[in-house]
Amino acid sequence: MGEFVRLEIADGIGTIRLDRPPMNALNTQVQEELRAAATAAADDGTVRAVVVHGGEKVFAAGADIKEMAGMDYARMSARAGALSSAFDAVARIPKPVVAAITGYALGGGCELALACDWRVVAEDAKLGQPEIKLGVIPGAGGTQRLARLIGPARAKDLIFTGRMVGADEALRIGLADRVVPAADVHATAVELVSAFRDGPALALRAAKAAIDGGLQMDLAAGLAWESQLFASLFATRDQKIGMDAFVAKQKPGFTGS
Repeated sequence: MGEFVRLEIADGIGTIRLDRPPMNALNTQVQEELRAAATAAADDGTVRAVVVHGGEKVFAAGADIKEMAGMDYARMSARAGALSSAFDAVARIPKPVVAAITGYALGGGCELALACDWRVVAEDAKLGQPEIKLGVIPGAGGTQRLARLIGPARAKDLIFTGRMVGADEALRIGLADRVVPAADVHATAVELVSAFRDGPALALRAAKAAIDGGLQMDLAAGLAWESQLFASLFATRDQKIGMDAFVAKQKPGFTGS
């Protein structure tokens, strides 16, 4: 367990909890603790799905600008790859992952949310990539994941202007998947992924790998990648359990193996 980021596990759901008051600023220490928590969630077989949560007041208001302001090109050039890969560790968790967003998800906070599979957003939350107002651009996946999620034109609008969007607009453009009262954000996120606790873990892993990996390929390569992953699942117990249960008209009791 890190000083500012911890992994809490209950009933098959792992919650990666950010806790660096007052705004969960994502400094270097938080980034590395986030990487460690994501790796632990990925490796723990008892964790079947993950919620990323900043608490009741704020998800993460961005990078620690005081820390970054003192960096020159040489220092940031050495650090930028690690910054991006810390968020990528969340994206690469081979399990369903949902961001539970209250308050602000700005800059690095928005990039962290983008690294998740879904985003449950509080009615009064604000999301955005305001880096342009600091004379820089998003550097932890924002220019890439945002464009893939909501399309390049809308991504350019948010990144070029640095403006924040409310929950309703986030839902309309596809940046949010569910909007609920702030008090219900975490519970709704847990509910969203709870269905996967008893699911076929290896098939879910393959489905995520097929979609995320395929987005980096042309169609022909993506189809070949899908075929490979599809065939590999015929080496799992859950494939036999699922198909036998279908034939017998029974509910499958997946084992995750």
